[in-house]
Amino acid sequence: MSRIGLKPIEIPEGVEVTLSGQTITVKGSKGTLERELHSDMKVNIEEKEIVVERPNDEKENRALHGTTRSIIANMIEGVSKGFQKELEIIGVGYRAQMQGNKLVVNAGYSHPVEVEQEENIEFDVPKNTEIIVKGIDKERVGAVAANIRAIRPPEPYKGKGIRYKDEYVRRKEGKTAK
Repeated sequence: MSRIGLKPIEIPEGVEVTLSGQTITVKGSKGTLERELHSDMKVNIEEKEIVVERPNDEKENRALHGTTRSIIANMIEGVSKGFQKELEIIGVGYRAQMQGNKLVVNAGYSHPVEVEQEENIEFDVPKNTEIIVKGIDKERVGAVAANIRAIRPPEPYKGKGIRYKDEYVRRKEGKTAK
């Protein structure tokens, strides 16, 4: 039984939620998000809360129930507060900087890697070894942060590379001399 799917979603002040067919639109102070929901899920919008219902207890519908509720809750949180992922760069000569609306990362390659800024996604570089990815869509923020991390994932011997802030990198022991 989906315990998450049963929880009602509170609609905060300043957020407007509309449903037309299976398309849900959420408008807030930070922007607007729109998403097509699964055809089996039924969404009821009351005064200040949203309730997601499933048609039966089949395995697929039980899985979709909690997922649909989480997606809607993340859309509401995104347009009201926003999401951010913090990355840190570790390594001699590894750094990042903004050039216009592009993020330029030097990560030990013979060329700098450029990352284009997407719609509703914003990059912030407070120090040349820190990158903050901000946006209203949790899925896109996570995907862009993962793509930046994939430029140079942290390696297990010295820990050099791009990692999430507070990410633990398991270290390996190097060669042992005879």
